[in-house]
Amino acid sequence: MRTPGRPASNGRKFEKVVTILERNGRRPARLIPILQAVQEEYRYLPQEVLTYVATALDVSPARVFGVATFYAHFAIQPKGKHLVRLCDGTACHVKDSLPILDAVRKRLGLEGKRQTTPDMLFTVETVACLGACGLAPVMVIDDQVHGQVTPETAVRLVEEVIAKEGQS
Repeated sequence: MRTPGRPASNGRKFEKVVTILERNGRRPARLIPILQAVQEEYRYLPQEVLTYVATALDVSPARVFGVATFYAHFAIQPKGKHLVRLCDGTACHVKDSLPILDAVRKRLGLEGKRQTTPDMLFTVETVACLGACGLAPVMVIDDQVHGQVTPETAVRLVEEVIAKEGQS
């Protein structure tokens, strides 16, 4: 029989999650900081971890999943090691951000709705605004902002990351 708020032991599988839960006092009111820490650890929120967190906090899995899907900051799909965000807000869109997106996606071999490369090196996303309209069009790679980007400079920036990773 398990103690409320404490899921049955899952060995080392959820060891890092248990540490995060303990650091937050296993308090349901700390759900968002818990999910933020879990996402920092895994780079996204795996379904089985969301279920484990719900059980550990003694809240419904629907509540945990609802929070995880409500906030744009959270990802429930795996993301690549490097996150490329391209602004498609008004200023960037008017300055031709879509050809930049097309060039980056083509360079990385992303087709259709796929956002993450098969090798999990890159995830490419568009965002409504990056708050740097004066630099439009803007692209962010990891946390580095690049302004007045062209399709050619965007591809070059991605290739620099690839070169640092030792990939082709």
